[in-house]
Amino acid sequence: MTVIPRTLMRGVALAGAATLALAACSSGADEADDGGGDAAAGDTASVLEEGGDLLVWAWEPTLEQVVEDFEAEHPNVDVELANVGTGNDAYTALQNAIAAGSGVPDVAQIEYFALPQFAIGESLTELSDLGAADLEGTYTPGPWSAVHQGEGIYGLPMDSGPMALFYNTEVFERLRVAVPTTWDEYVEAARALHAADPEVYITSDTGDAGFTTSMIWQAGGKPYAVDGTDVAIDFTDEGSTKFAELWQQLVDEDLVSPVSGWSDEWYQGLGDGTIATLTIGAWMPANLESGVEAGAGKWRVAPMPQWEAGASATAENGGSSLTIPAASEKAELAYAFLEYANAGDGVQTRLDGGAFPATVAELESEEFVGKEFEYFGGQKVNEVLAQSAQDVVEGWQYLPFQVYANSIFNDTVGQAYVSDLTLAEGLADWAEASSTYGADQGFTMAD
Repeated sequence: MTVIPRTLMRGVALAGAATLALAACSSGADEADDGGGDAAAGDTASVLEEGGDLLVWAWEPTLEQVVEDFEAEHPNVDVELANVGTGNDAYTALQNAIAAGSGVPDVAQIEYFALPQFAIGESLTELSDLGAADLEGTYTPGPWSAVHQGEGIYGLPMDSGPMALFYNTEVFERLRVAVPTTWDEYVEAARALHAADPEVYITSDTGDAGFTTSMIWQAGGKPYAVDGTDVAIDFTDEGSTKFAELWQQLVDEDLVSPVSGWSDEWYQGLGDGTIATLTIGAWMPANLESGVEAGAGKWRVAPMPQWEAGASATAENGGSSLTIPAASEKAELAYAFLEYANAGDGVQTRLDGGAFPATVAELESEEFVGKEFEYFGGQKVNEVLAQSAQDVVEGWQYLPFQVYANSIFNDTVGQAYVSDLTLAEGLADWAEASSTYGADQGFTMAD
């Protein structure tokens, strides 16, 4: 569950991640390795009975109860749950530990966009022979695809972030504006809302890499093509162009609030109605409930606006996996924890704590889909979100150095929000800077 804004990571540790990845690729990144432990599936019950200590690096708060329950069920296992930072801070710490050859955890939380960077360098245990291959069909296509690199499986999905439109129904009703179902209607709604009340913006945006790539994903764009160490970046494809042209209208007409996401002003805007919508991942309800008390009863959830009327395409925005670093000498025991947390009893525990599932069984259960949310006026929010999970466009790829690419987004595309640079020009700059970095790290970048 992505609940905290990502900070930007720059510098030596990040560059080292890509360099180590290329060095390891020479032995074949798609081949399964034993990850420092026995990669053959063993008797899980015996492994748990024998027990041992596990070090888990994760920031996701619902894991605290999962760990407590897991230890109660398996008293011979002692799990130390450590929060070494969120998102990119955690990746810096993990890469530093890998480079140093000491202090590496047995389990690490890694967001989907960052997983390729570690997997391609064989810094993660390939999980197929430990039992992950048997979980085909357990997860929805988006998260399941996200934990694959080539033919290998390098993590188990914790959650997912299928996108939807969160909107303040009180604002739309007060200003007599229809909730948009297409992106063209969204632009018209943005104009109507701001014209009716100049203090109201349809959304806020100062430049966000995750949002931008998710929007391009939904539009059918495939700007990244990755085949091992051969990488191509092209933001002139149809999906990227659709997004850039439409969003440019909002930027040019000052129809998006210049308030940065996750700031105090952002939370205030969500509460007082000056920010009327969010197009964001399914993990958002818990954030609204805990961070925007003033919005209780006012917010609703609708399907993500479509590029073509009548379509039902969505994309993922956020989400994490649990992985086993290759340096761990306790791969079997670590996998037993992964399976419990992300495919077993721990799934319901995390749902009870506000997480959004990546597992098909939970997404299709009447209890989950039929849950009424008091915050959202009694709406069965999960009906919308579960359908979105089924409608995620397939075929998306992230860069094997996406962490770095995202860190330079505001230096490139982000400039379109504060200067005469267009989004299309910013995307071209982003592609060029990312390609230069990839080539410097030894990737073969297409012209």
